[in-house]
Amino acid sequence: MVRPLAAVFDLDGTLVDNMSFHGDAWTGMARRLGSDATREQFERTWAGKTSAEIFTILLGRTPSAEEARRLEDEKEADYRARYGPRLATVAGLDAFLDRLVAQGVRLAVATAAPLANRELVLGGLDLTRRFEVVVGPEEVARGKPSPDLFLAAARRLGVEGERCLAFEDSVNGVRAARAAGMTTAGLLTAEPPERLSAAGAAFLLRDYAELPPALEHLLFGGGAP
Repeated sequence: MVRPLAAVFDLDGTLVDNMSFHGDAWTGMARRLGSDATREQFERTWAGKTSAEIFTILLGRTPSAEEARRLEDEKEADYRARYGPRLATVAGLDAFLDRLVAQGVRLAVATAAPLANRELVLGGLDLTRRFEVVVGPEEVARGKPSPDLFLAAARRLGVEGERCLAFEDSVNGVRAARAAGMTTAGLLTAEPPERLSAAGAAFLLRDYAELPPALEHLLFGGGAP
């Protein structure tokens, strides 16, 4: 890959390490709906899908727009109550974003998180000003692993997918970014490395404080090629 012109970040599990809080909220919601869905299904199999897509699975039918919105509001309010007091970026993120901007790399977010959740993270951590583009589920027809969110982010940036580097934490997210033509770095906040590699992640990192040498070289010209 040539040096990217843009970096497109997922939000949950990528800018913040919050997937366990989503897992708890989703598991509680599933029980209230009479489903025996497991936390692992929410955190791995369905991560990156829109809430409406997940509710269709849980209910065994497609809910009306009003019902899906009501259930989503309930689940997401539960998540925000759990995670809000613990809000924090993945280690090294702020300095990493500074380095990208200094290198002329443009920044975007492509996430299935609804508006209130985006505001909690991006507003609560003063990240809104960092990103030129933020794409949410209301702008696309399908969640991940479909490439819609990443394609929309690239389109709004005016950058071809092949010149974007995506940062993701889920298998569905990595697959979505790859389907959009993007090279992908996998954050090891929720998945084991072998699953992200098998999905197509070219780089693996625990956080942003220390990049793999090959990723450091790609972005900044340092480290091993």
